[in-house]
Amino acid sequence: MTSEKPPAVPLAKPAAPAPVPHAAPDSVRASDADRDRIADILREALAEGRLDAEEHSERIESVYRAKTLGELEPLIRDLPAGQRAAPPPPAPAPHPHHAPPHGGQVVVPEGPRNVVAVFSAANRTGRWRIGLRTVASAVFGSVELDLTEAIFDQPYVTIDATAVFGSVEIKVPENVTVRTGGTGVLGSFEVVEMISGDPGAPVIMVKGAAVFGSVEARPVPGKAVRNLRDA
Repeated sequence: MTSEKPPAVPLAKPAAPAPVPHAAPDSVRASDADRDRIADILREALAEGRLDAEEHSERIESVYRAKTLGELEPLIRDLPAGQRAAPPPPAPAPHPHHAPPHGGQVVVPEGPRNVVAVFSAANRTGRWRIGLRTVASAVFGSVELDLTEAIFDQPYVTIDATAVFGSVEIKVPENVTVRTGGTGVLGSFEVVEMISGDPGAPVIMVKGAAVFGSVEARPVPGKAVRNLRDA
């Protein structure tokens, strides 16, 4: 008597994993660089007369409250720069005369520092760490940046100052190089430009706009920047 083998049963193929849904671009969380880029566009629109001071104030306040890219995009949709995607500008290259601190490693800060005062006052003083870029915005308020005791991680830093019916005051050490690229629109943009005698001294670029307000940057006698090599 012969025994018959039962017919082979084909193994079922494992189900393919379900695709992971991607977040819609408009729901992606906005970074500090994204907010700064939109603020730059709004400042230029204000200087060109495309926005009045009240519109600019309202939009700047919305910029720094925005959580996603979808909340930022409508703020520039009616401006020329909002008709095209503009990536954030590259970070400035380190100054060739500087020896990198911390055993040859260039310190990369976490991101731009935002100091915003809307119908209020804000300040940065004492031993605080200044990165590649600091954004100071005063709208019906005042901002004070005191760099006389600040720690410079980078040899070239930028301060983007905007004052709308407000004021931004910047105090710098007397032994640094200061340059400016700002403008006043029915306001005062006064920056004391200096060239340090030390080729290794930090370079501070102050740019932005003052609209019915003031931006001022001046040295403080007797205050010297901490050497980058000791930071």
